[in-house]
Amino acid sequence: MAPSYRVNTRTFVQRPITVLWLLAGCAFLSPLPAVAQAFSPVTADDDDTTLTPVTGTTASAAGTTPATTGTAATDPTATASIIDDGPDTGPAVDEDLGRVNLREGSVDGLRSSIDPDRDEAPGIALGTFTLKPSLSQTFNHETTRTGSSKESRSYLETGLKGTLTSDWSRHQLTVTGEGTWQRNVSGEGSTEPTANLDAELRLDISNDTTGTLRAGYRFEREDSSDPNAISGASVQSGIDRYSLGAGIERDFGILRGSAKVDFERYVYGSAELSDGTELSLSDRDRNAGTVTGRIGYELSPALIPFLEASVGKSVYDLRRDTLGFERSYDNYAGRAGVAVDLGEKLNGEIALGYETYRFKDSRLDDISGLTVDSSFNWSPQRGTIVTYGVSTGIEPSTTAGESGALVYALNSGLTHELRSSLVARLSNSLTFRNYPSGSASEDQKVWLAGAGLSWDMTRYLALTGDISYERTMQQTGPSTNVAKIGVGLTLKR
Repeated sequence: MAPSYRVNTRTFVQRPITVLWLLAGCAFLSPLPAVAQAFSPVTADDDDTTLTPVTGTTASAAGTTPATTGTAATDPTATASIIDDGPDTGPAVDEDLGRVNLREGSVDGLRSSIDPDRDEAPGIALGTFTLKPSLSQTFNHETTRTGSSKESRSYLETGLKGTLTSDWSRHQLTVTGEGTWQRNVSGEGSTEPTANLDAELRLDISNDTTGTLRAGYRFEREDSSDPNAISGASVQSGIDRYSLGAGIERDFGILRGSAKVDFERYVYGSAELSDGTELSLSDRDRNAGTVTGRIGYELSPALIPFLEASVGKSVYDLRRDTLGFERSYDNYAGRAGVAVDLGEKLNGEIALGYETYRFKDSRLDDISGLTVDSSFNWSPQRGTIVTYGVSTGIEPSTTAGESGALVYALNSGLTHELRSSLVARLSNSLTFRNYPSGSASEDQKVWLAGAGLSWDMTRYLALTGDISYERTMQQTGPSTNVAKIGVGLTLKR
């Protein structure tokens, strides 16, 4: 029989406290449990002492500090909910999925989300505005084939791009600008400088009413494959386009109404001929204005059918061109469509309609036809964006007796993040120029495809590579093929 010993109460109380601290330390250091444990306060009497583990709770003994582990970190059910949240929360941090000792959570229990702009250049703060400029330098090679003739050139292209955005409590001003300049290094071929500047001011008039003011400028050189290009010119005409616009939108409950006014001015520079002389094209300068109204019915916040009507007028600076034709015209259009807004997953609109262009000169045939206009953005998964668009417009002709062509343009693009710092791009477009039946001009198709990669070596420096192919086809006559490839660096701030 084992001998019994008498233990006084004072000694009995001190030893369990020491044992308690040792057991608590082992519990926190043990790798087997996936959750922390908190212990209930020790109760002692003259006969025995018990130690009771309690998971997912906090308790404190009289005169001791309460445990601070927290319910969310100790309850296995709560721990699983950190990984499987609802659709309203941000994406889970991937590193947490394989961790046994999860990182400390937030006070409100929300999980961490990834900032989509974490790798972007922060920009330059200018008072209440943020400027994000970028400077690019690329080396390119271009080859142009027209029938049996071939022309190639290598050139340097310098690009400047910037975005200026306001940070106001109400209203917003956004200014975007982009320009490119080319210099031939070897070979033959005309350069193609471009410039683009747009400003948009959004006015938050009330909770249901929003106003918009727009202004813009664009410069580009007319393409040598364009039907209106000067045959045999060494340098085609430069086109300056100025634009102004104003619009207002209002929410009438289930009805949505909008109206806008747009104004554009086209100025054509002189073309340089192969003998060094210049040919003035000022007879193509014109002003164009359009008034558009739209009303929509909200079937749901994500689906809004609408009706749209527009009236426009184009007036040339010279009443008659050099060939004696009066090319000013009026245009009328009606459309019916639907707008879809499913958030960042899918948004856009599509509309079908009919448009007619009526020329002042009775010798020029009116242009009329079915119109298709759409624009959609689709994100099948995070980091992937697919764009698709269709537009319909008119290109006035400069050929004697020809009024112009109805132009349908289809374009699509794909942007995919292969990694957070590596982005792949694909683009494709198809343009149809349809002339009225009986016209001496031939219908034309232009197909353009391109691909590119962008690698952000740092948030301030990126390496880019692009390749593109363009093919212009007509019913008769040789096709024109243009292939380009380039590589360069982009400096961002």
